[in-house]
Amino acid sequence: MSLHLQALVAPDANDVDILDTDLLILGGGVAGLSAAIAAGDGLEILCATKDTSHSSNTDRAQGGVAAVLSDDDSVASHRDDTLSVGAGLCDPEAVEVVVGEGPRRIRDLVDWGGDFDREGEKLLLGLEGGHSHRRVAHAHGDRTGMEIQKTLLHRFEKLAKARLWEHAFAVDLLVEDGRCAGALLWKDHRFVAVRAGSTILATGGGGQLYRETTNPPIATADGCAMALRAGLRLRDMEFVQFHPTTLYVAGSARHLITEAVRGEGGYLRDMHGERFMVNYHPDAELAPRDVVSRSIVRHMAATGTSHVFLDLTHLDAGYIRKRFPRLVETCRLYHLDVTQEQIPIHPSAHYMMGGIAADLHGRTSLVGLYVCGEVASSGLHGANRLASNSLLEGLVFGQRAGVAAAGETRRPSRRWALPGRPDFTLDGSVINAPDMLNSIKSLMWRDVGILRSGPGLDGAVKTLRSWGDYLMQCAFTTPEGWELVNVLMAAEAVASSAARRKESRGAHFRSDFPEPAQGEAVHGWHPPVEENS
Repeated sequence: MSLHLQALVAPDANDVDILDTDLLILGGGVAGLSAAIAAGDGLEILCATKDTSHSSNTDRAQGGVAAVLSDDDSVASHRDDTLSVGAGLCDPEAVEVVVGEGPRRIRDLVDWGGDFDREGEKLLLGLEGGHSHRRVAHAHGDRTGMEIQKTLLHRFEKLAKARLWEHAFAVDLLVEDGRCAGALLWKDHRFVAVRAGSTILATGGGGQLYRETTNPPIATADGCAMALRAGLRLRDMEFVQFHPTTLYVAGSARHLITEAVRGEGGYLRDMHGERFMVNYHPDAELAPRDVVSRSIVRHMAATGTSHVFLDLTHLDAGYIRKRFPRLVETCRLYHLDVTQEQIPIHPSAHYMMGGIAADLHGRTSLVGLYVCGEVASSGLHGANRLASNSLLEGLVFGQRAGVAAAGETRRPSRRWALPGRPDFTLDGSVINAPDMLNSIKSLMWRDVGILRSGPGLDGAVKTLRSWGDYLMQCAFTTPEGWELVNVLMAAEAVASSAARRKESRGAHFRSDFPEPAQGEAVHGWHPPVEENS
């Protein structure tokens, strides 16, 4: 696939509305809202979300947010757990920043009215895989993300000059004289060029690259694809985290089952009722997510089954209903009583550790552009994310990016033009976008999924590039088509990065290179322009 594409569209300037603002934030989850709040009241802020303000991965987050919030825990312990799970690729300085500033960010949420679960005056803290202490704060049982989203939105609404645009699709970044000057949006069936003094990408990840995913439909890696088209580089794209436990009912949507369920004593069992994880790792169900996901896939292959089971029936039924109300309600939709019956589960794509490389204040290689949250490669997660560190990353680096962007904002000049790209040769209507999207997702699940190999990865890269050869010639006129291009570009980045990393590390496992490479671990990069091969 040729990545010389400069922009998704080439609209006539007369058909584009123009809006000026001090700060443009693309994304309205934990990272984007935290950035807006940190930027403060002094700036005009536009926060644009692709769907509604409650359709982000933040709102779906269940288990909680990890931070040092008890006397028997320590920042050093949280740091060491993060580094250990990250398999040698974490940036130690980024880890120190997040675990060190995390408790303050949680206290901010509490001060702003965040209603976390408590026992008396103390926060109730859960245990999840990879953690050596109970440090996962949660809200309303397993509705933590909903509470954080609500709290941040309420705080955002108090900003004097901030506004939130829903159903605003970010098409491409605008670049002027080597500086990000805003973005081209699609809003109310019109293009709007938002010229901004600073721009923050907080667009989330790319769970929709895979057939099996815990992510909402909006998670199509738009930020990563926009960055590639603007000439930025992506880092560590081969590291995709697969969550071990997704409700698996044939024909239904996939529903995440928080890792906190295993932290509270849930067992993984096979079709024969055996606790198989004890044969794969000394920490059994509480092993790191990459280990549990691989173990489940291997065990399903060994037993010839499509799923395994999560068993809570040995736990107190009243406690389970109180601690995990969302899980109980979801399973009830499928006539499952989790206190009496085992839950069928299967791993699914969950989180991107890689993304747009950024410094400790969210700055990218493009002046005026900042990134935070899942779209960023901040250095925190390395090759594998420690459970419940993602919301914490969004809070900490969102706050840092907001402060940096506010302090460095500079309105673009009036000398400005729409981005250009080569002429389109095909009408996008000739493409069956849903079919192409399903084909990409199936290919990625099969060949760039939990267990990988050289031939599968090479074949995936070749196929994705061949599809790109004609897809990139198409002129699309709706978000459905633009999302398809974004998914294809991001999928090729993941597949080619995985093909180049000839070792197994963290969430990246290759059957032909099953051990980590000797020597210092090297970060993987995906170049913005790559010759066909």
